[in-house]
Amino acid sequence: MRIKVHCQNRVGILRDILQLLVAYGVNVSSGEVGGEHGDAIYLRCPNLINLQFQSLVPKFATIPGVFGVKRVGLMPSERRHMELNALLGALEFPVLSIDMSGAIVAANRAAAQLLGVRVDEVPGMPLARYVDDFDLPQLVRANRSRINGLRVKVKGDVFLADIAPLQSEHEDSEAMAGAVLTLHRADRVGEHIYNVRKQELRGFDSIFQSSRVMAAVVREARRMAPLDAPLLIEGETGTGKELLARACHLASPRGQSPLMALNCAGLSESMAETELFGYGPGAFEGARVEGKLGLLELTAGGTLFLDGVAEMSARLQAKLLRFLQEGCFRRVGSEEEVYLDVRVICATQVDLSELCARGAFRQDLYHRLNVLSLHIPPLRECLDGLQPLVEHFLDQASRQIGCPLPRIAPAALERLAQYHWPGNVRQLENVLFQAVSLCEGGLVKVEHIRLPDYGVPQPFGNFSLEGGLDDIVGRFEKAVLEQLYCGHPSSRLLGKRLGLSHTTIANKLKLYGVGQTR
Repeated sequence: MRIKVHCQNRVGILRDILQLLVAYGVNVSSGEVGGEHGDAIYLRCPNLINLQFQSLVPKFATIPGVFGVKRVGLMPSERRHMELNALLGALEFPVLSIDMSGAIVAANRAAAQLLGVRVDEVPGMPLARYVDDFDLPQLVRANRSRINGLRVKVKGDVFLADIAPLQSEHEDSEAMAGAVLTLHRADRVGEHIYNVRKQELRGFDSIFQSSRVMAAVVREARRMAPLDAPLLIEGETGTGKELLARACHLASPRGQSPLMALNCAGLSESMAETELFGYGPGAFEGARVEGKLGLLELTAGGTLFLDGVAEMSARLQAKLLRFLQEGCFRRVGSEEEVYLDVRVICATQVDLSELCARGAFRQDLYHRLNVLSLHIPPLRECLDGLQPLVEHFLDQASRQIGCPLPRIAPAALERLAQYHWPGNVRQLENVLFQAVSLCEGGLVKVEHIRLPDYGVPQPFGNFSLEGGLDDIVGRFEKAVLEQLYCGHPSSRLLGKRLGLSHTTIANKLKLYGVGQTR
């Protein structure tokens, strides 16, 4: 029988409990301290029977500091051991625990299948019998830290090994107990990462289509998704470009293969290159000795999503173009050609055709990326579907916070409808989450809607009337272009909004210096 004694954490309480059990001839084979604050003692008593336990319960109550005692099914360590075995058994990839002599201490079912033995036969087997040219204890002593993605050969097959050292609080290598070795097949590692993240991926049904304009975009996307060609998605920040890319991936023949994403904006050229293409062993100072796989290789057979593609350097543009043309690339610091089958979906906040006209983006790469294209409209152009979208985010926020679903006051909804939404749908979601956290009484009011004033269009007043008519009209024209350019950040989009040609708008933007710092 196993019992749990809920008690005060005081000196001598365990002695008092054991003295009681000894007096009644109860043997204790093992014990553990548990509880949130060390306020529980677990004891395993093999010869304790139920009738004897019932007679002992009132005796426990006489011990100072004991609050209660009850039977339990498992000791805490037994539960942790069973849970760990269940978790390891559910993993599809092999996991092994190795001691500092190089012997296998434990392994999950996948590892035993890889080695060709039963799980109960694994303990004590030397790792060197199955892994070529791999001294794990020496590697652990030399590094003393986690190692990820080390290439090893197990029974002739190439794996990527993650090594997590088991080390005590002491820093000397003699205090190390060994390491946990996790193996991923080199040709399927991207698929494993994708499966871990798959629950986060959502399809077209999760994209809100209450607006007629957005519904039309989704209809176009559904037709383009199955086509195995590059796709370019244009849209302002916060419009859901990555969400649409994921939906297109899931609806394509590659939907069961990996989808990897890289945001090119804000990354240095060298970092973006190594993230995308990887690097060979010892490619540069500070690099991993085993090298690193890039996102392209992890995406083999699937889809690569590149956000902020306009931020790519000229050299990376050339390297990406070569991959799109020939299906191959070289890792940084390597001469080996890597051939892959990957679909590329790109996203941008700016007009790539205009960047090409200014010489800031390669025209040949633009034409390679723009085989299929989608434009996601900003939220301010989709306000006909605002109310259902607001109700959706209110429901989502209330579930996350754990509160009843609130209603929204008509005045608060009107406040949302009148805002210009520079952050688009993402901003609306965040604003409503905050509103739900602030509201009381189940009603979101105007005072709960907190919106920043940056980017708010200013009234066309207070213009200087100095100079001639051309000067006055010019100042007014510049103000109009500056305000509208925020929502239509290209000469093509702005020309469409104002009913003028692309060339006319481009000339005026250049004349007034509008958008040149973007």
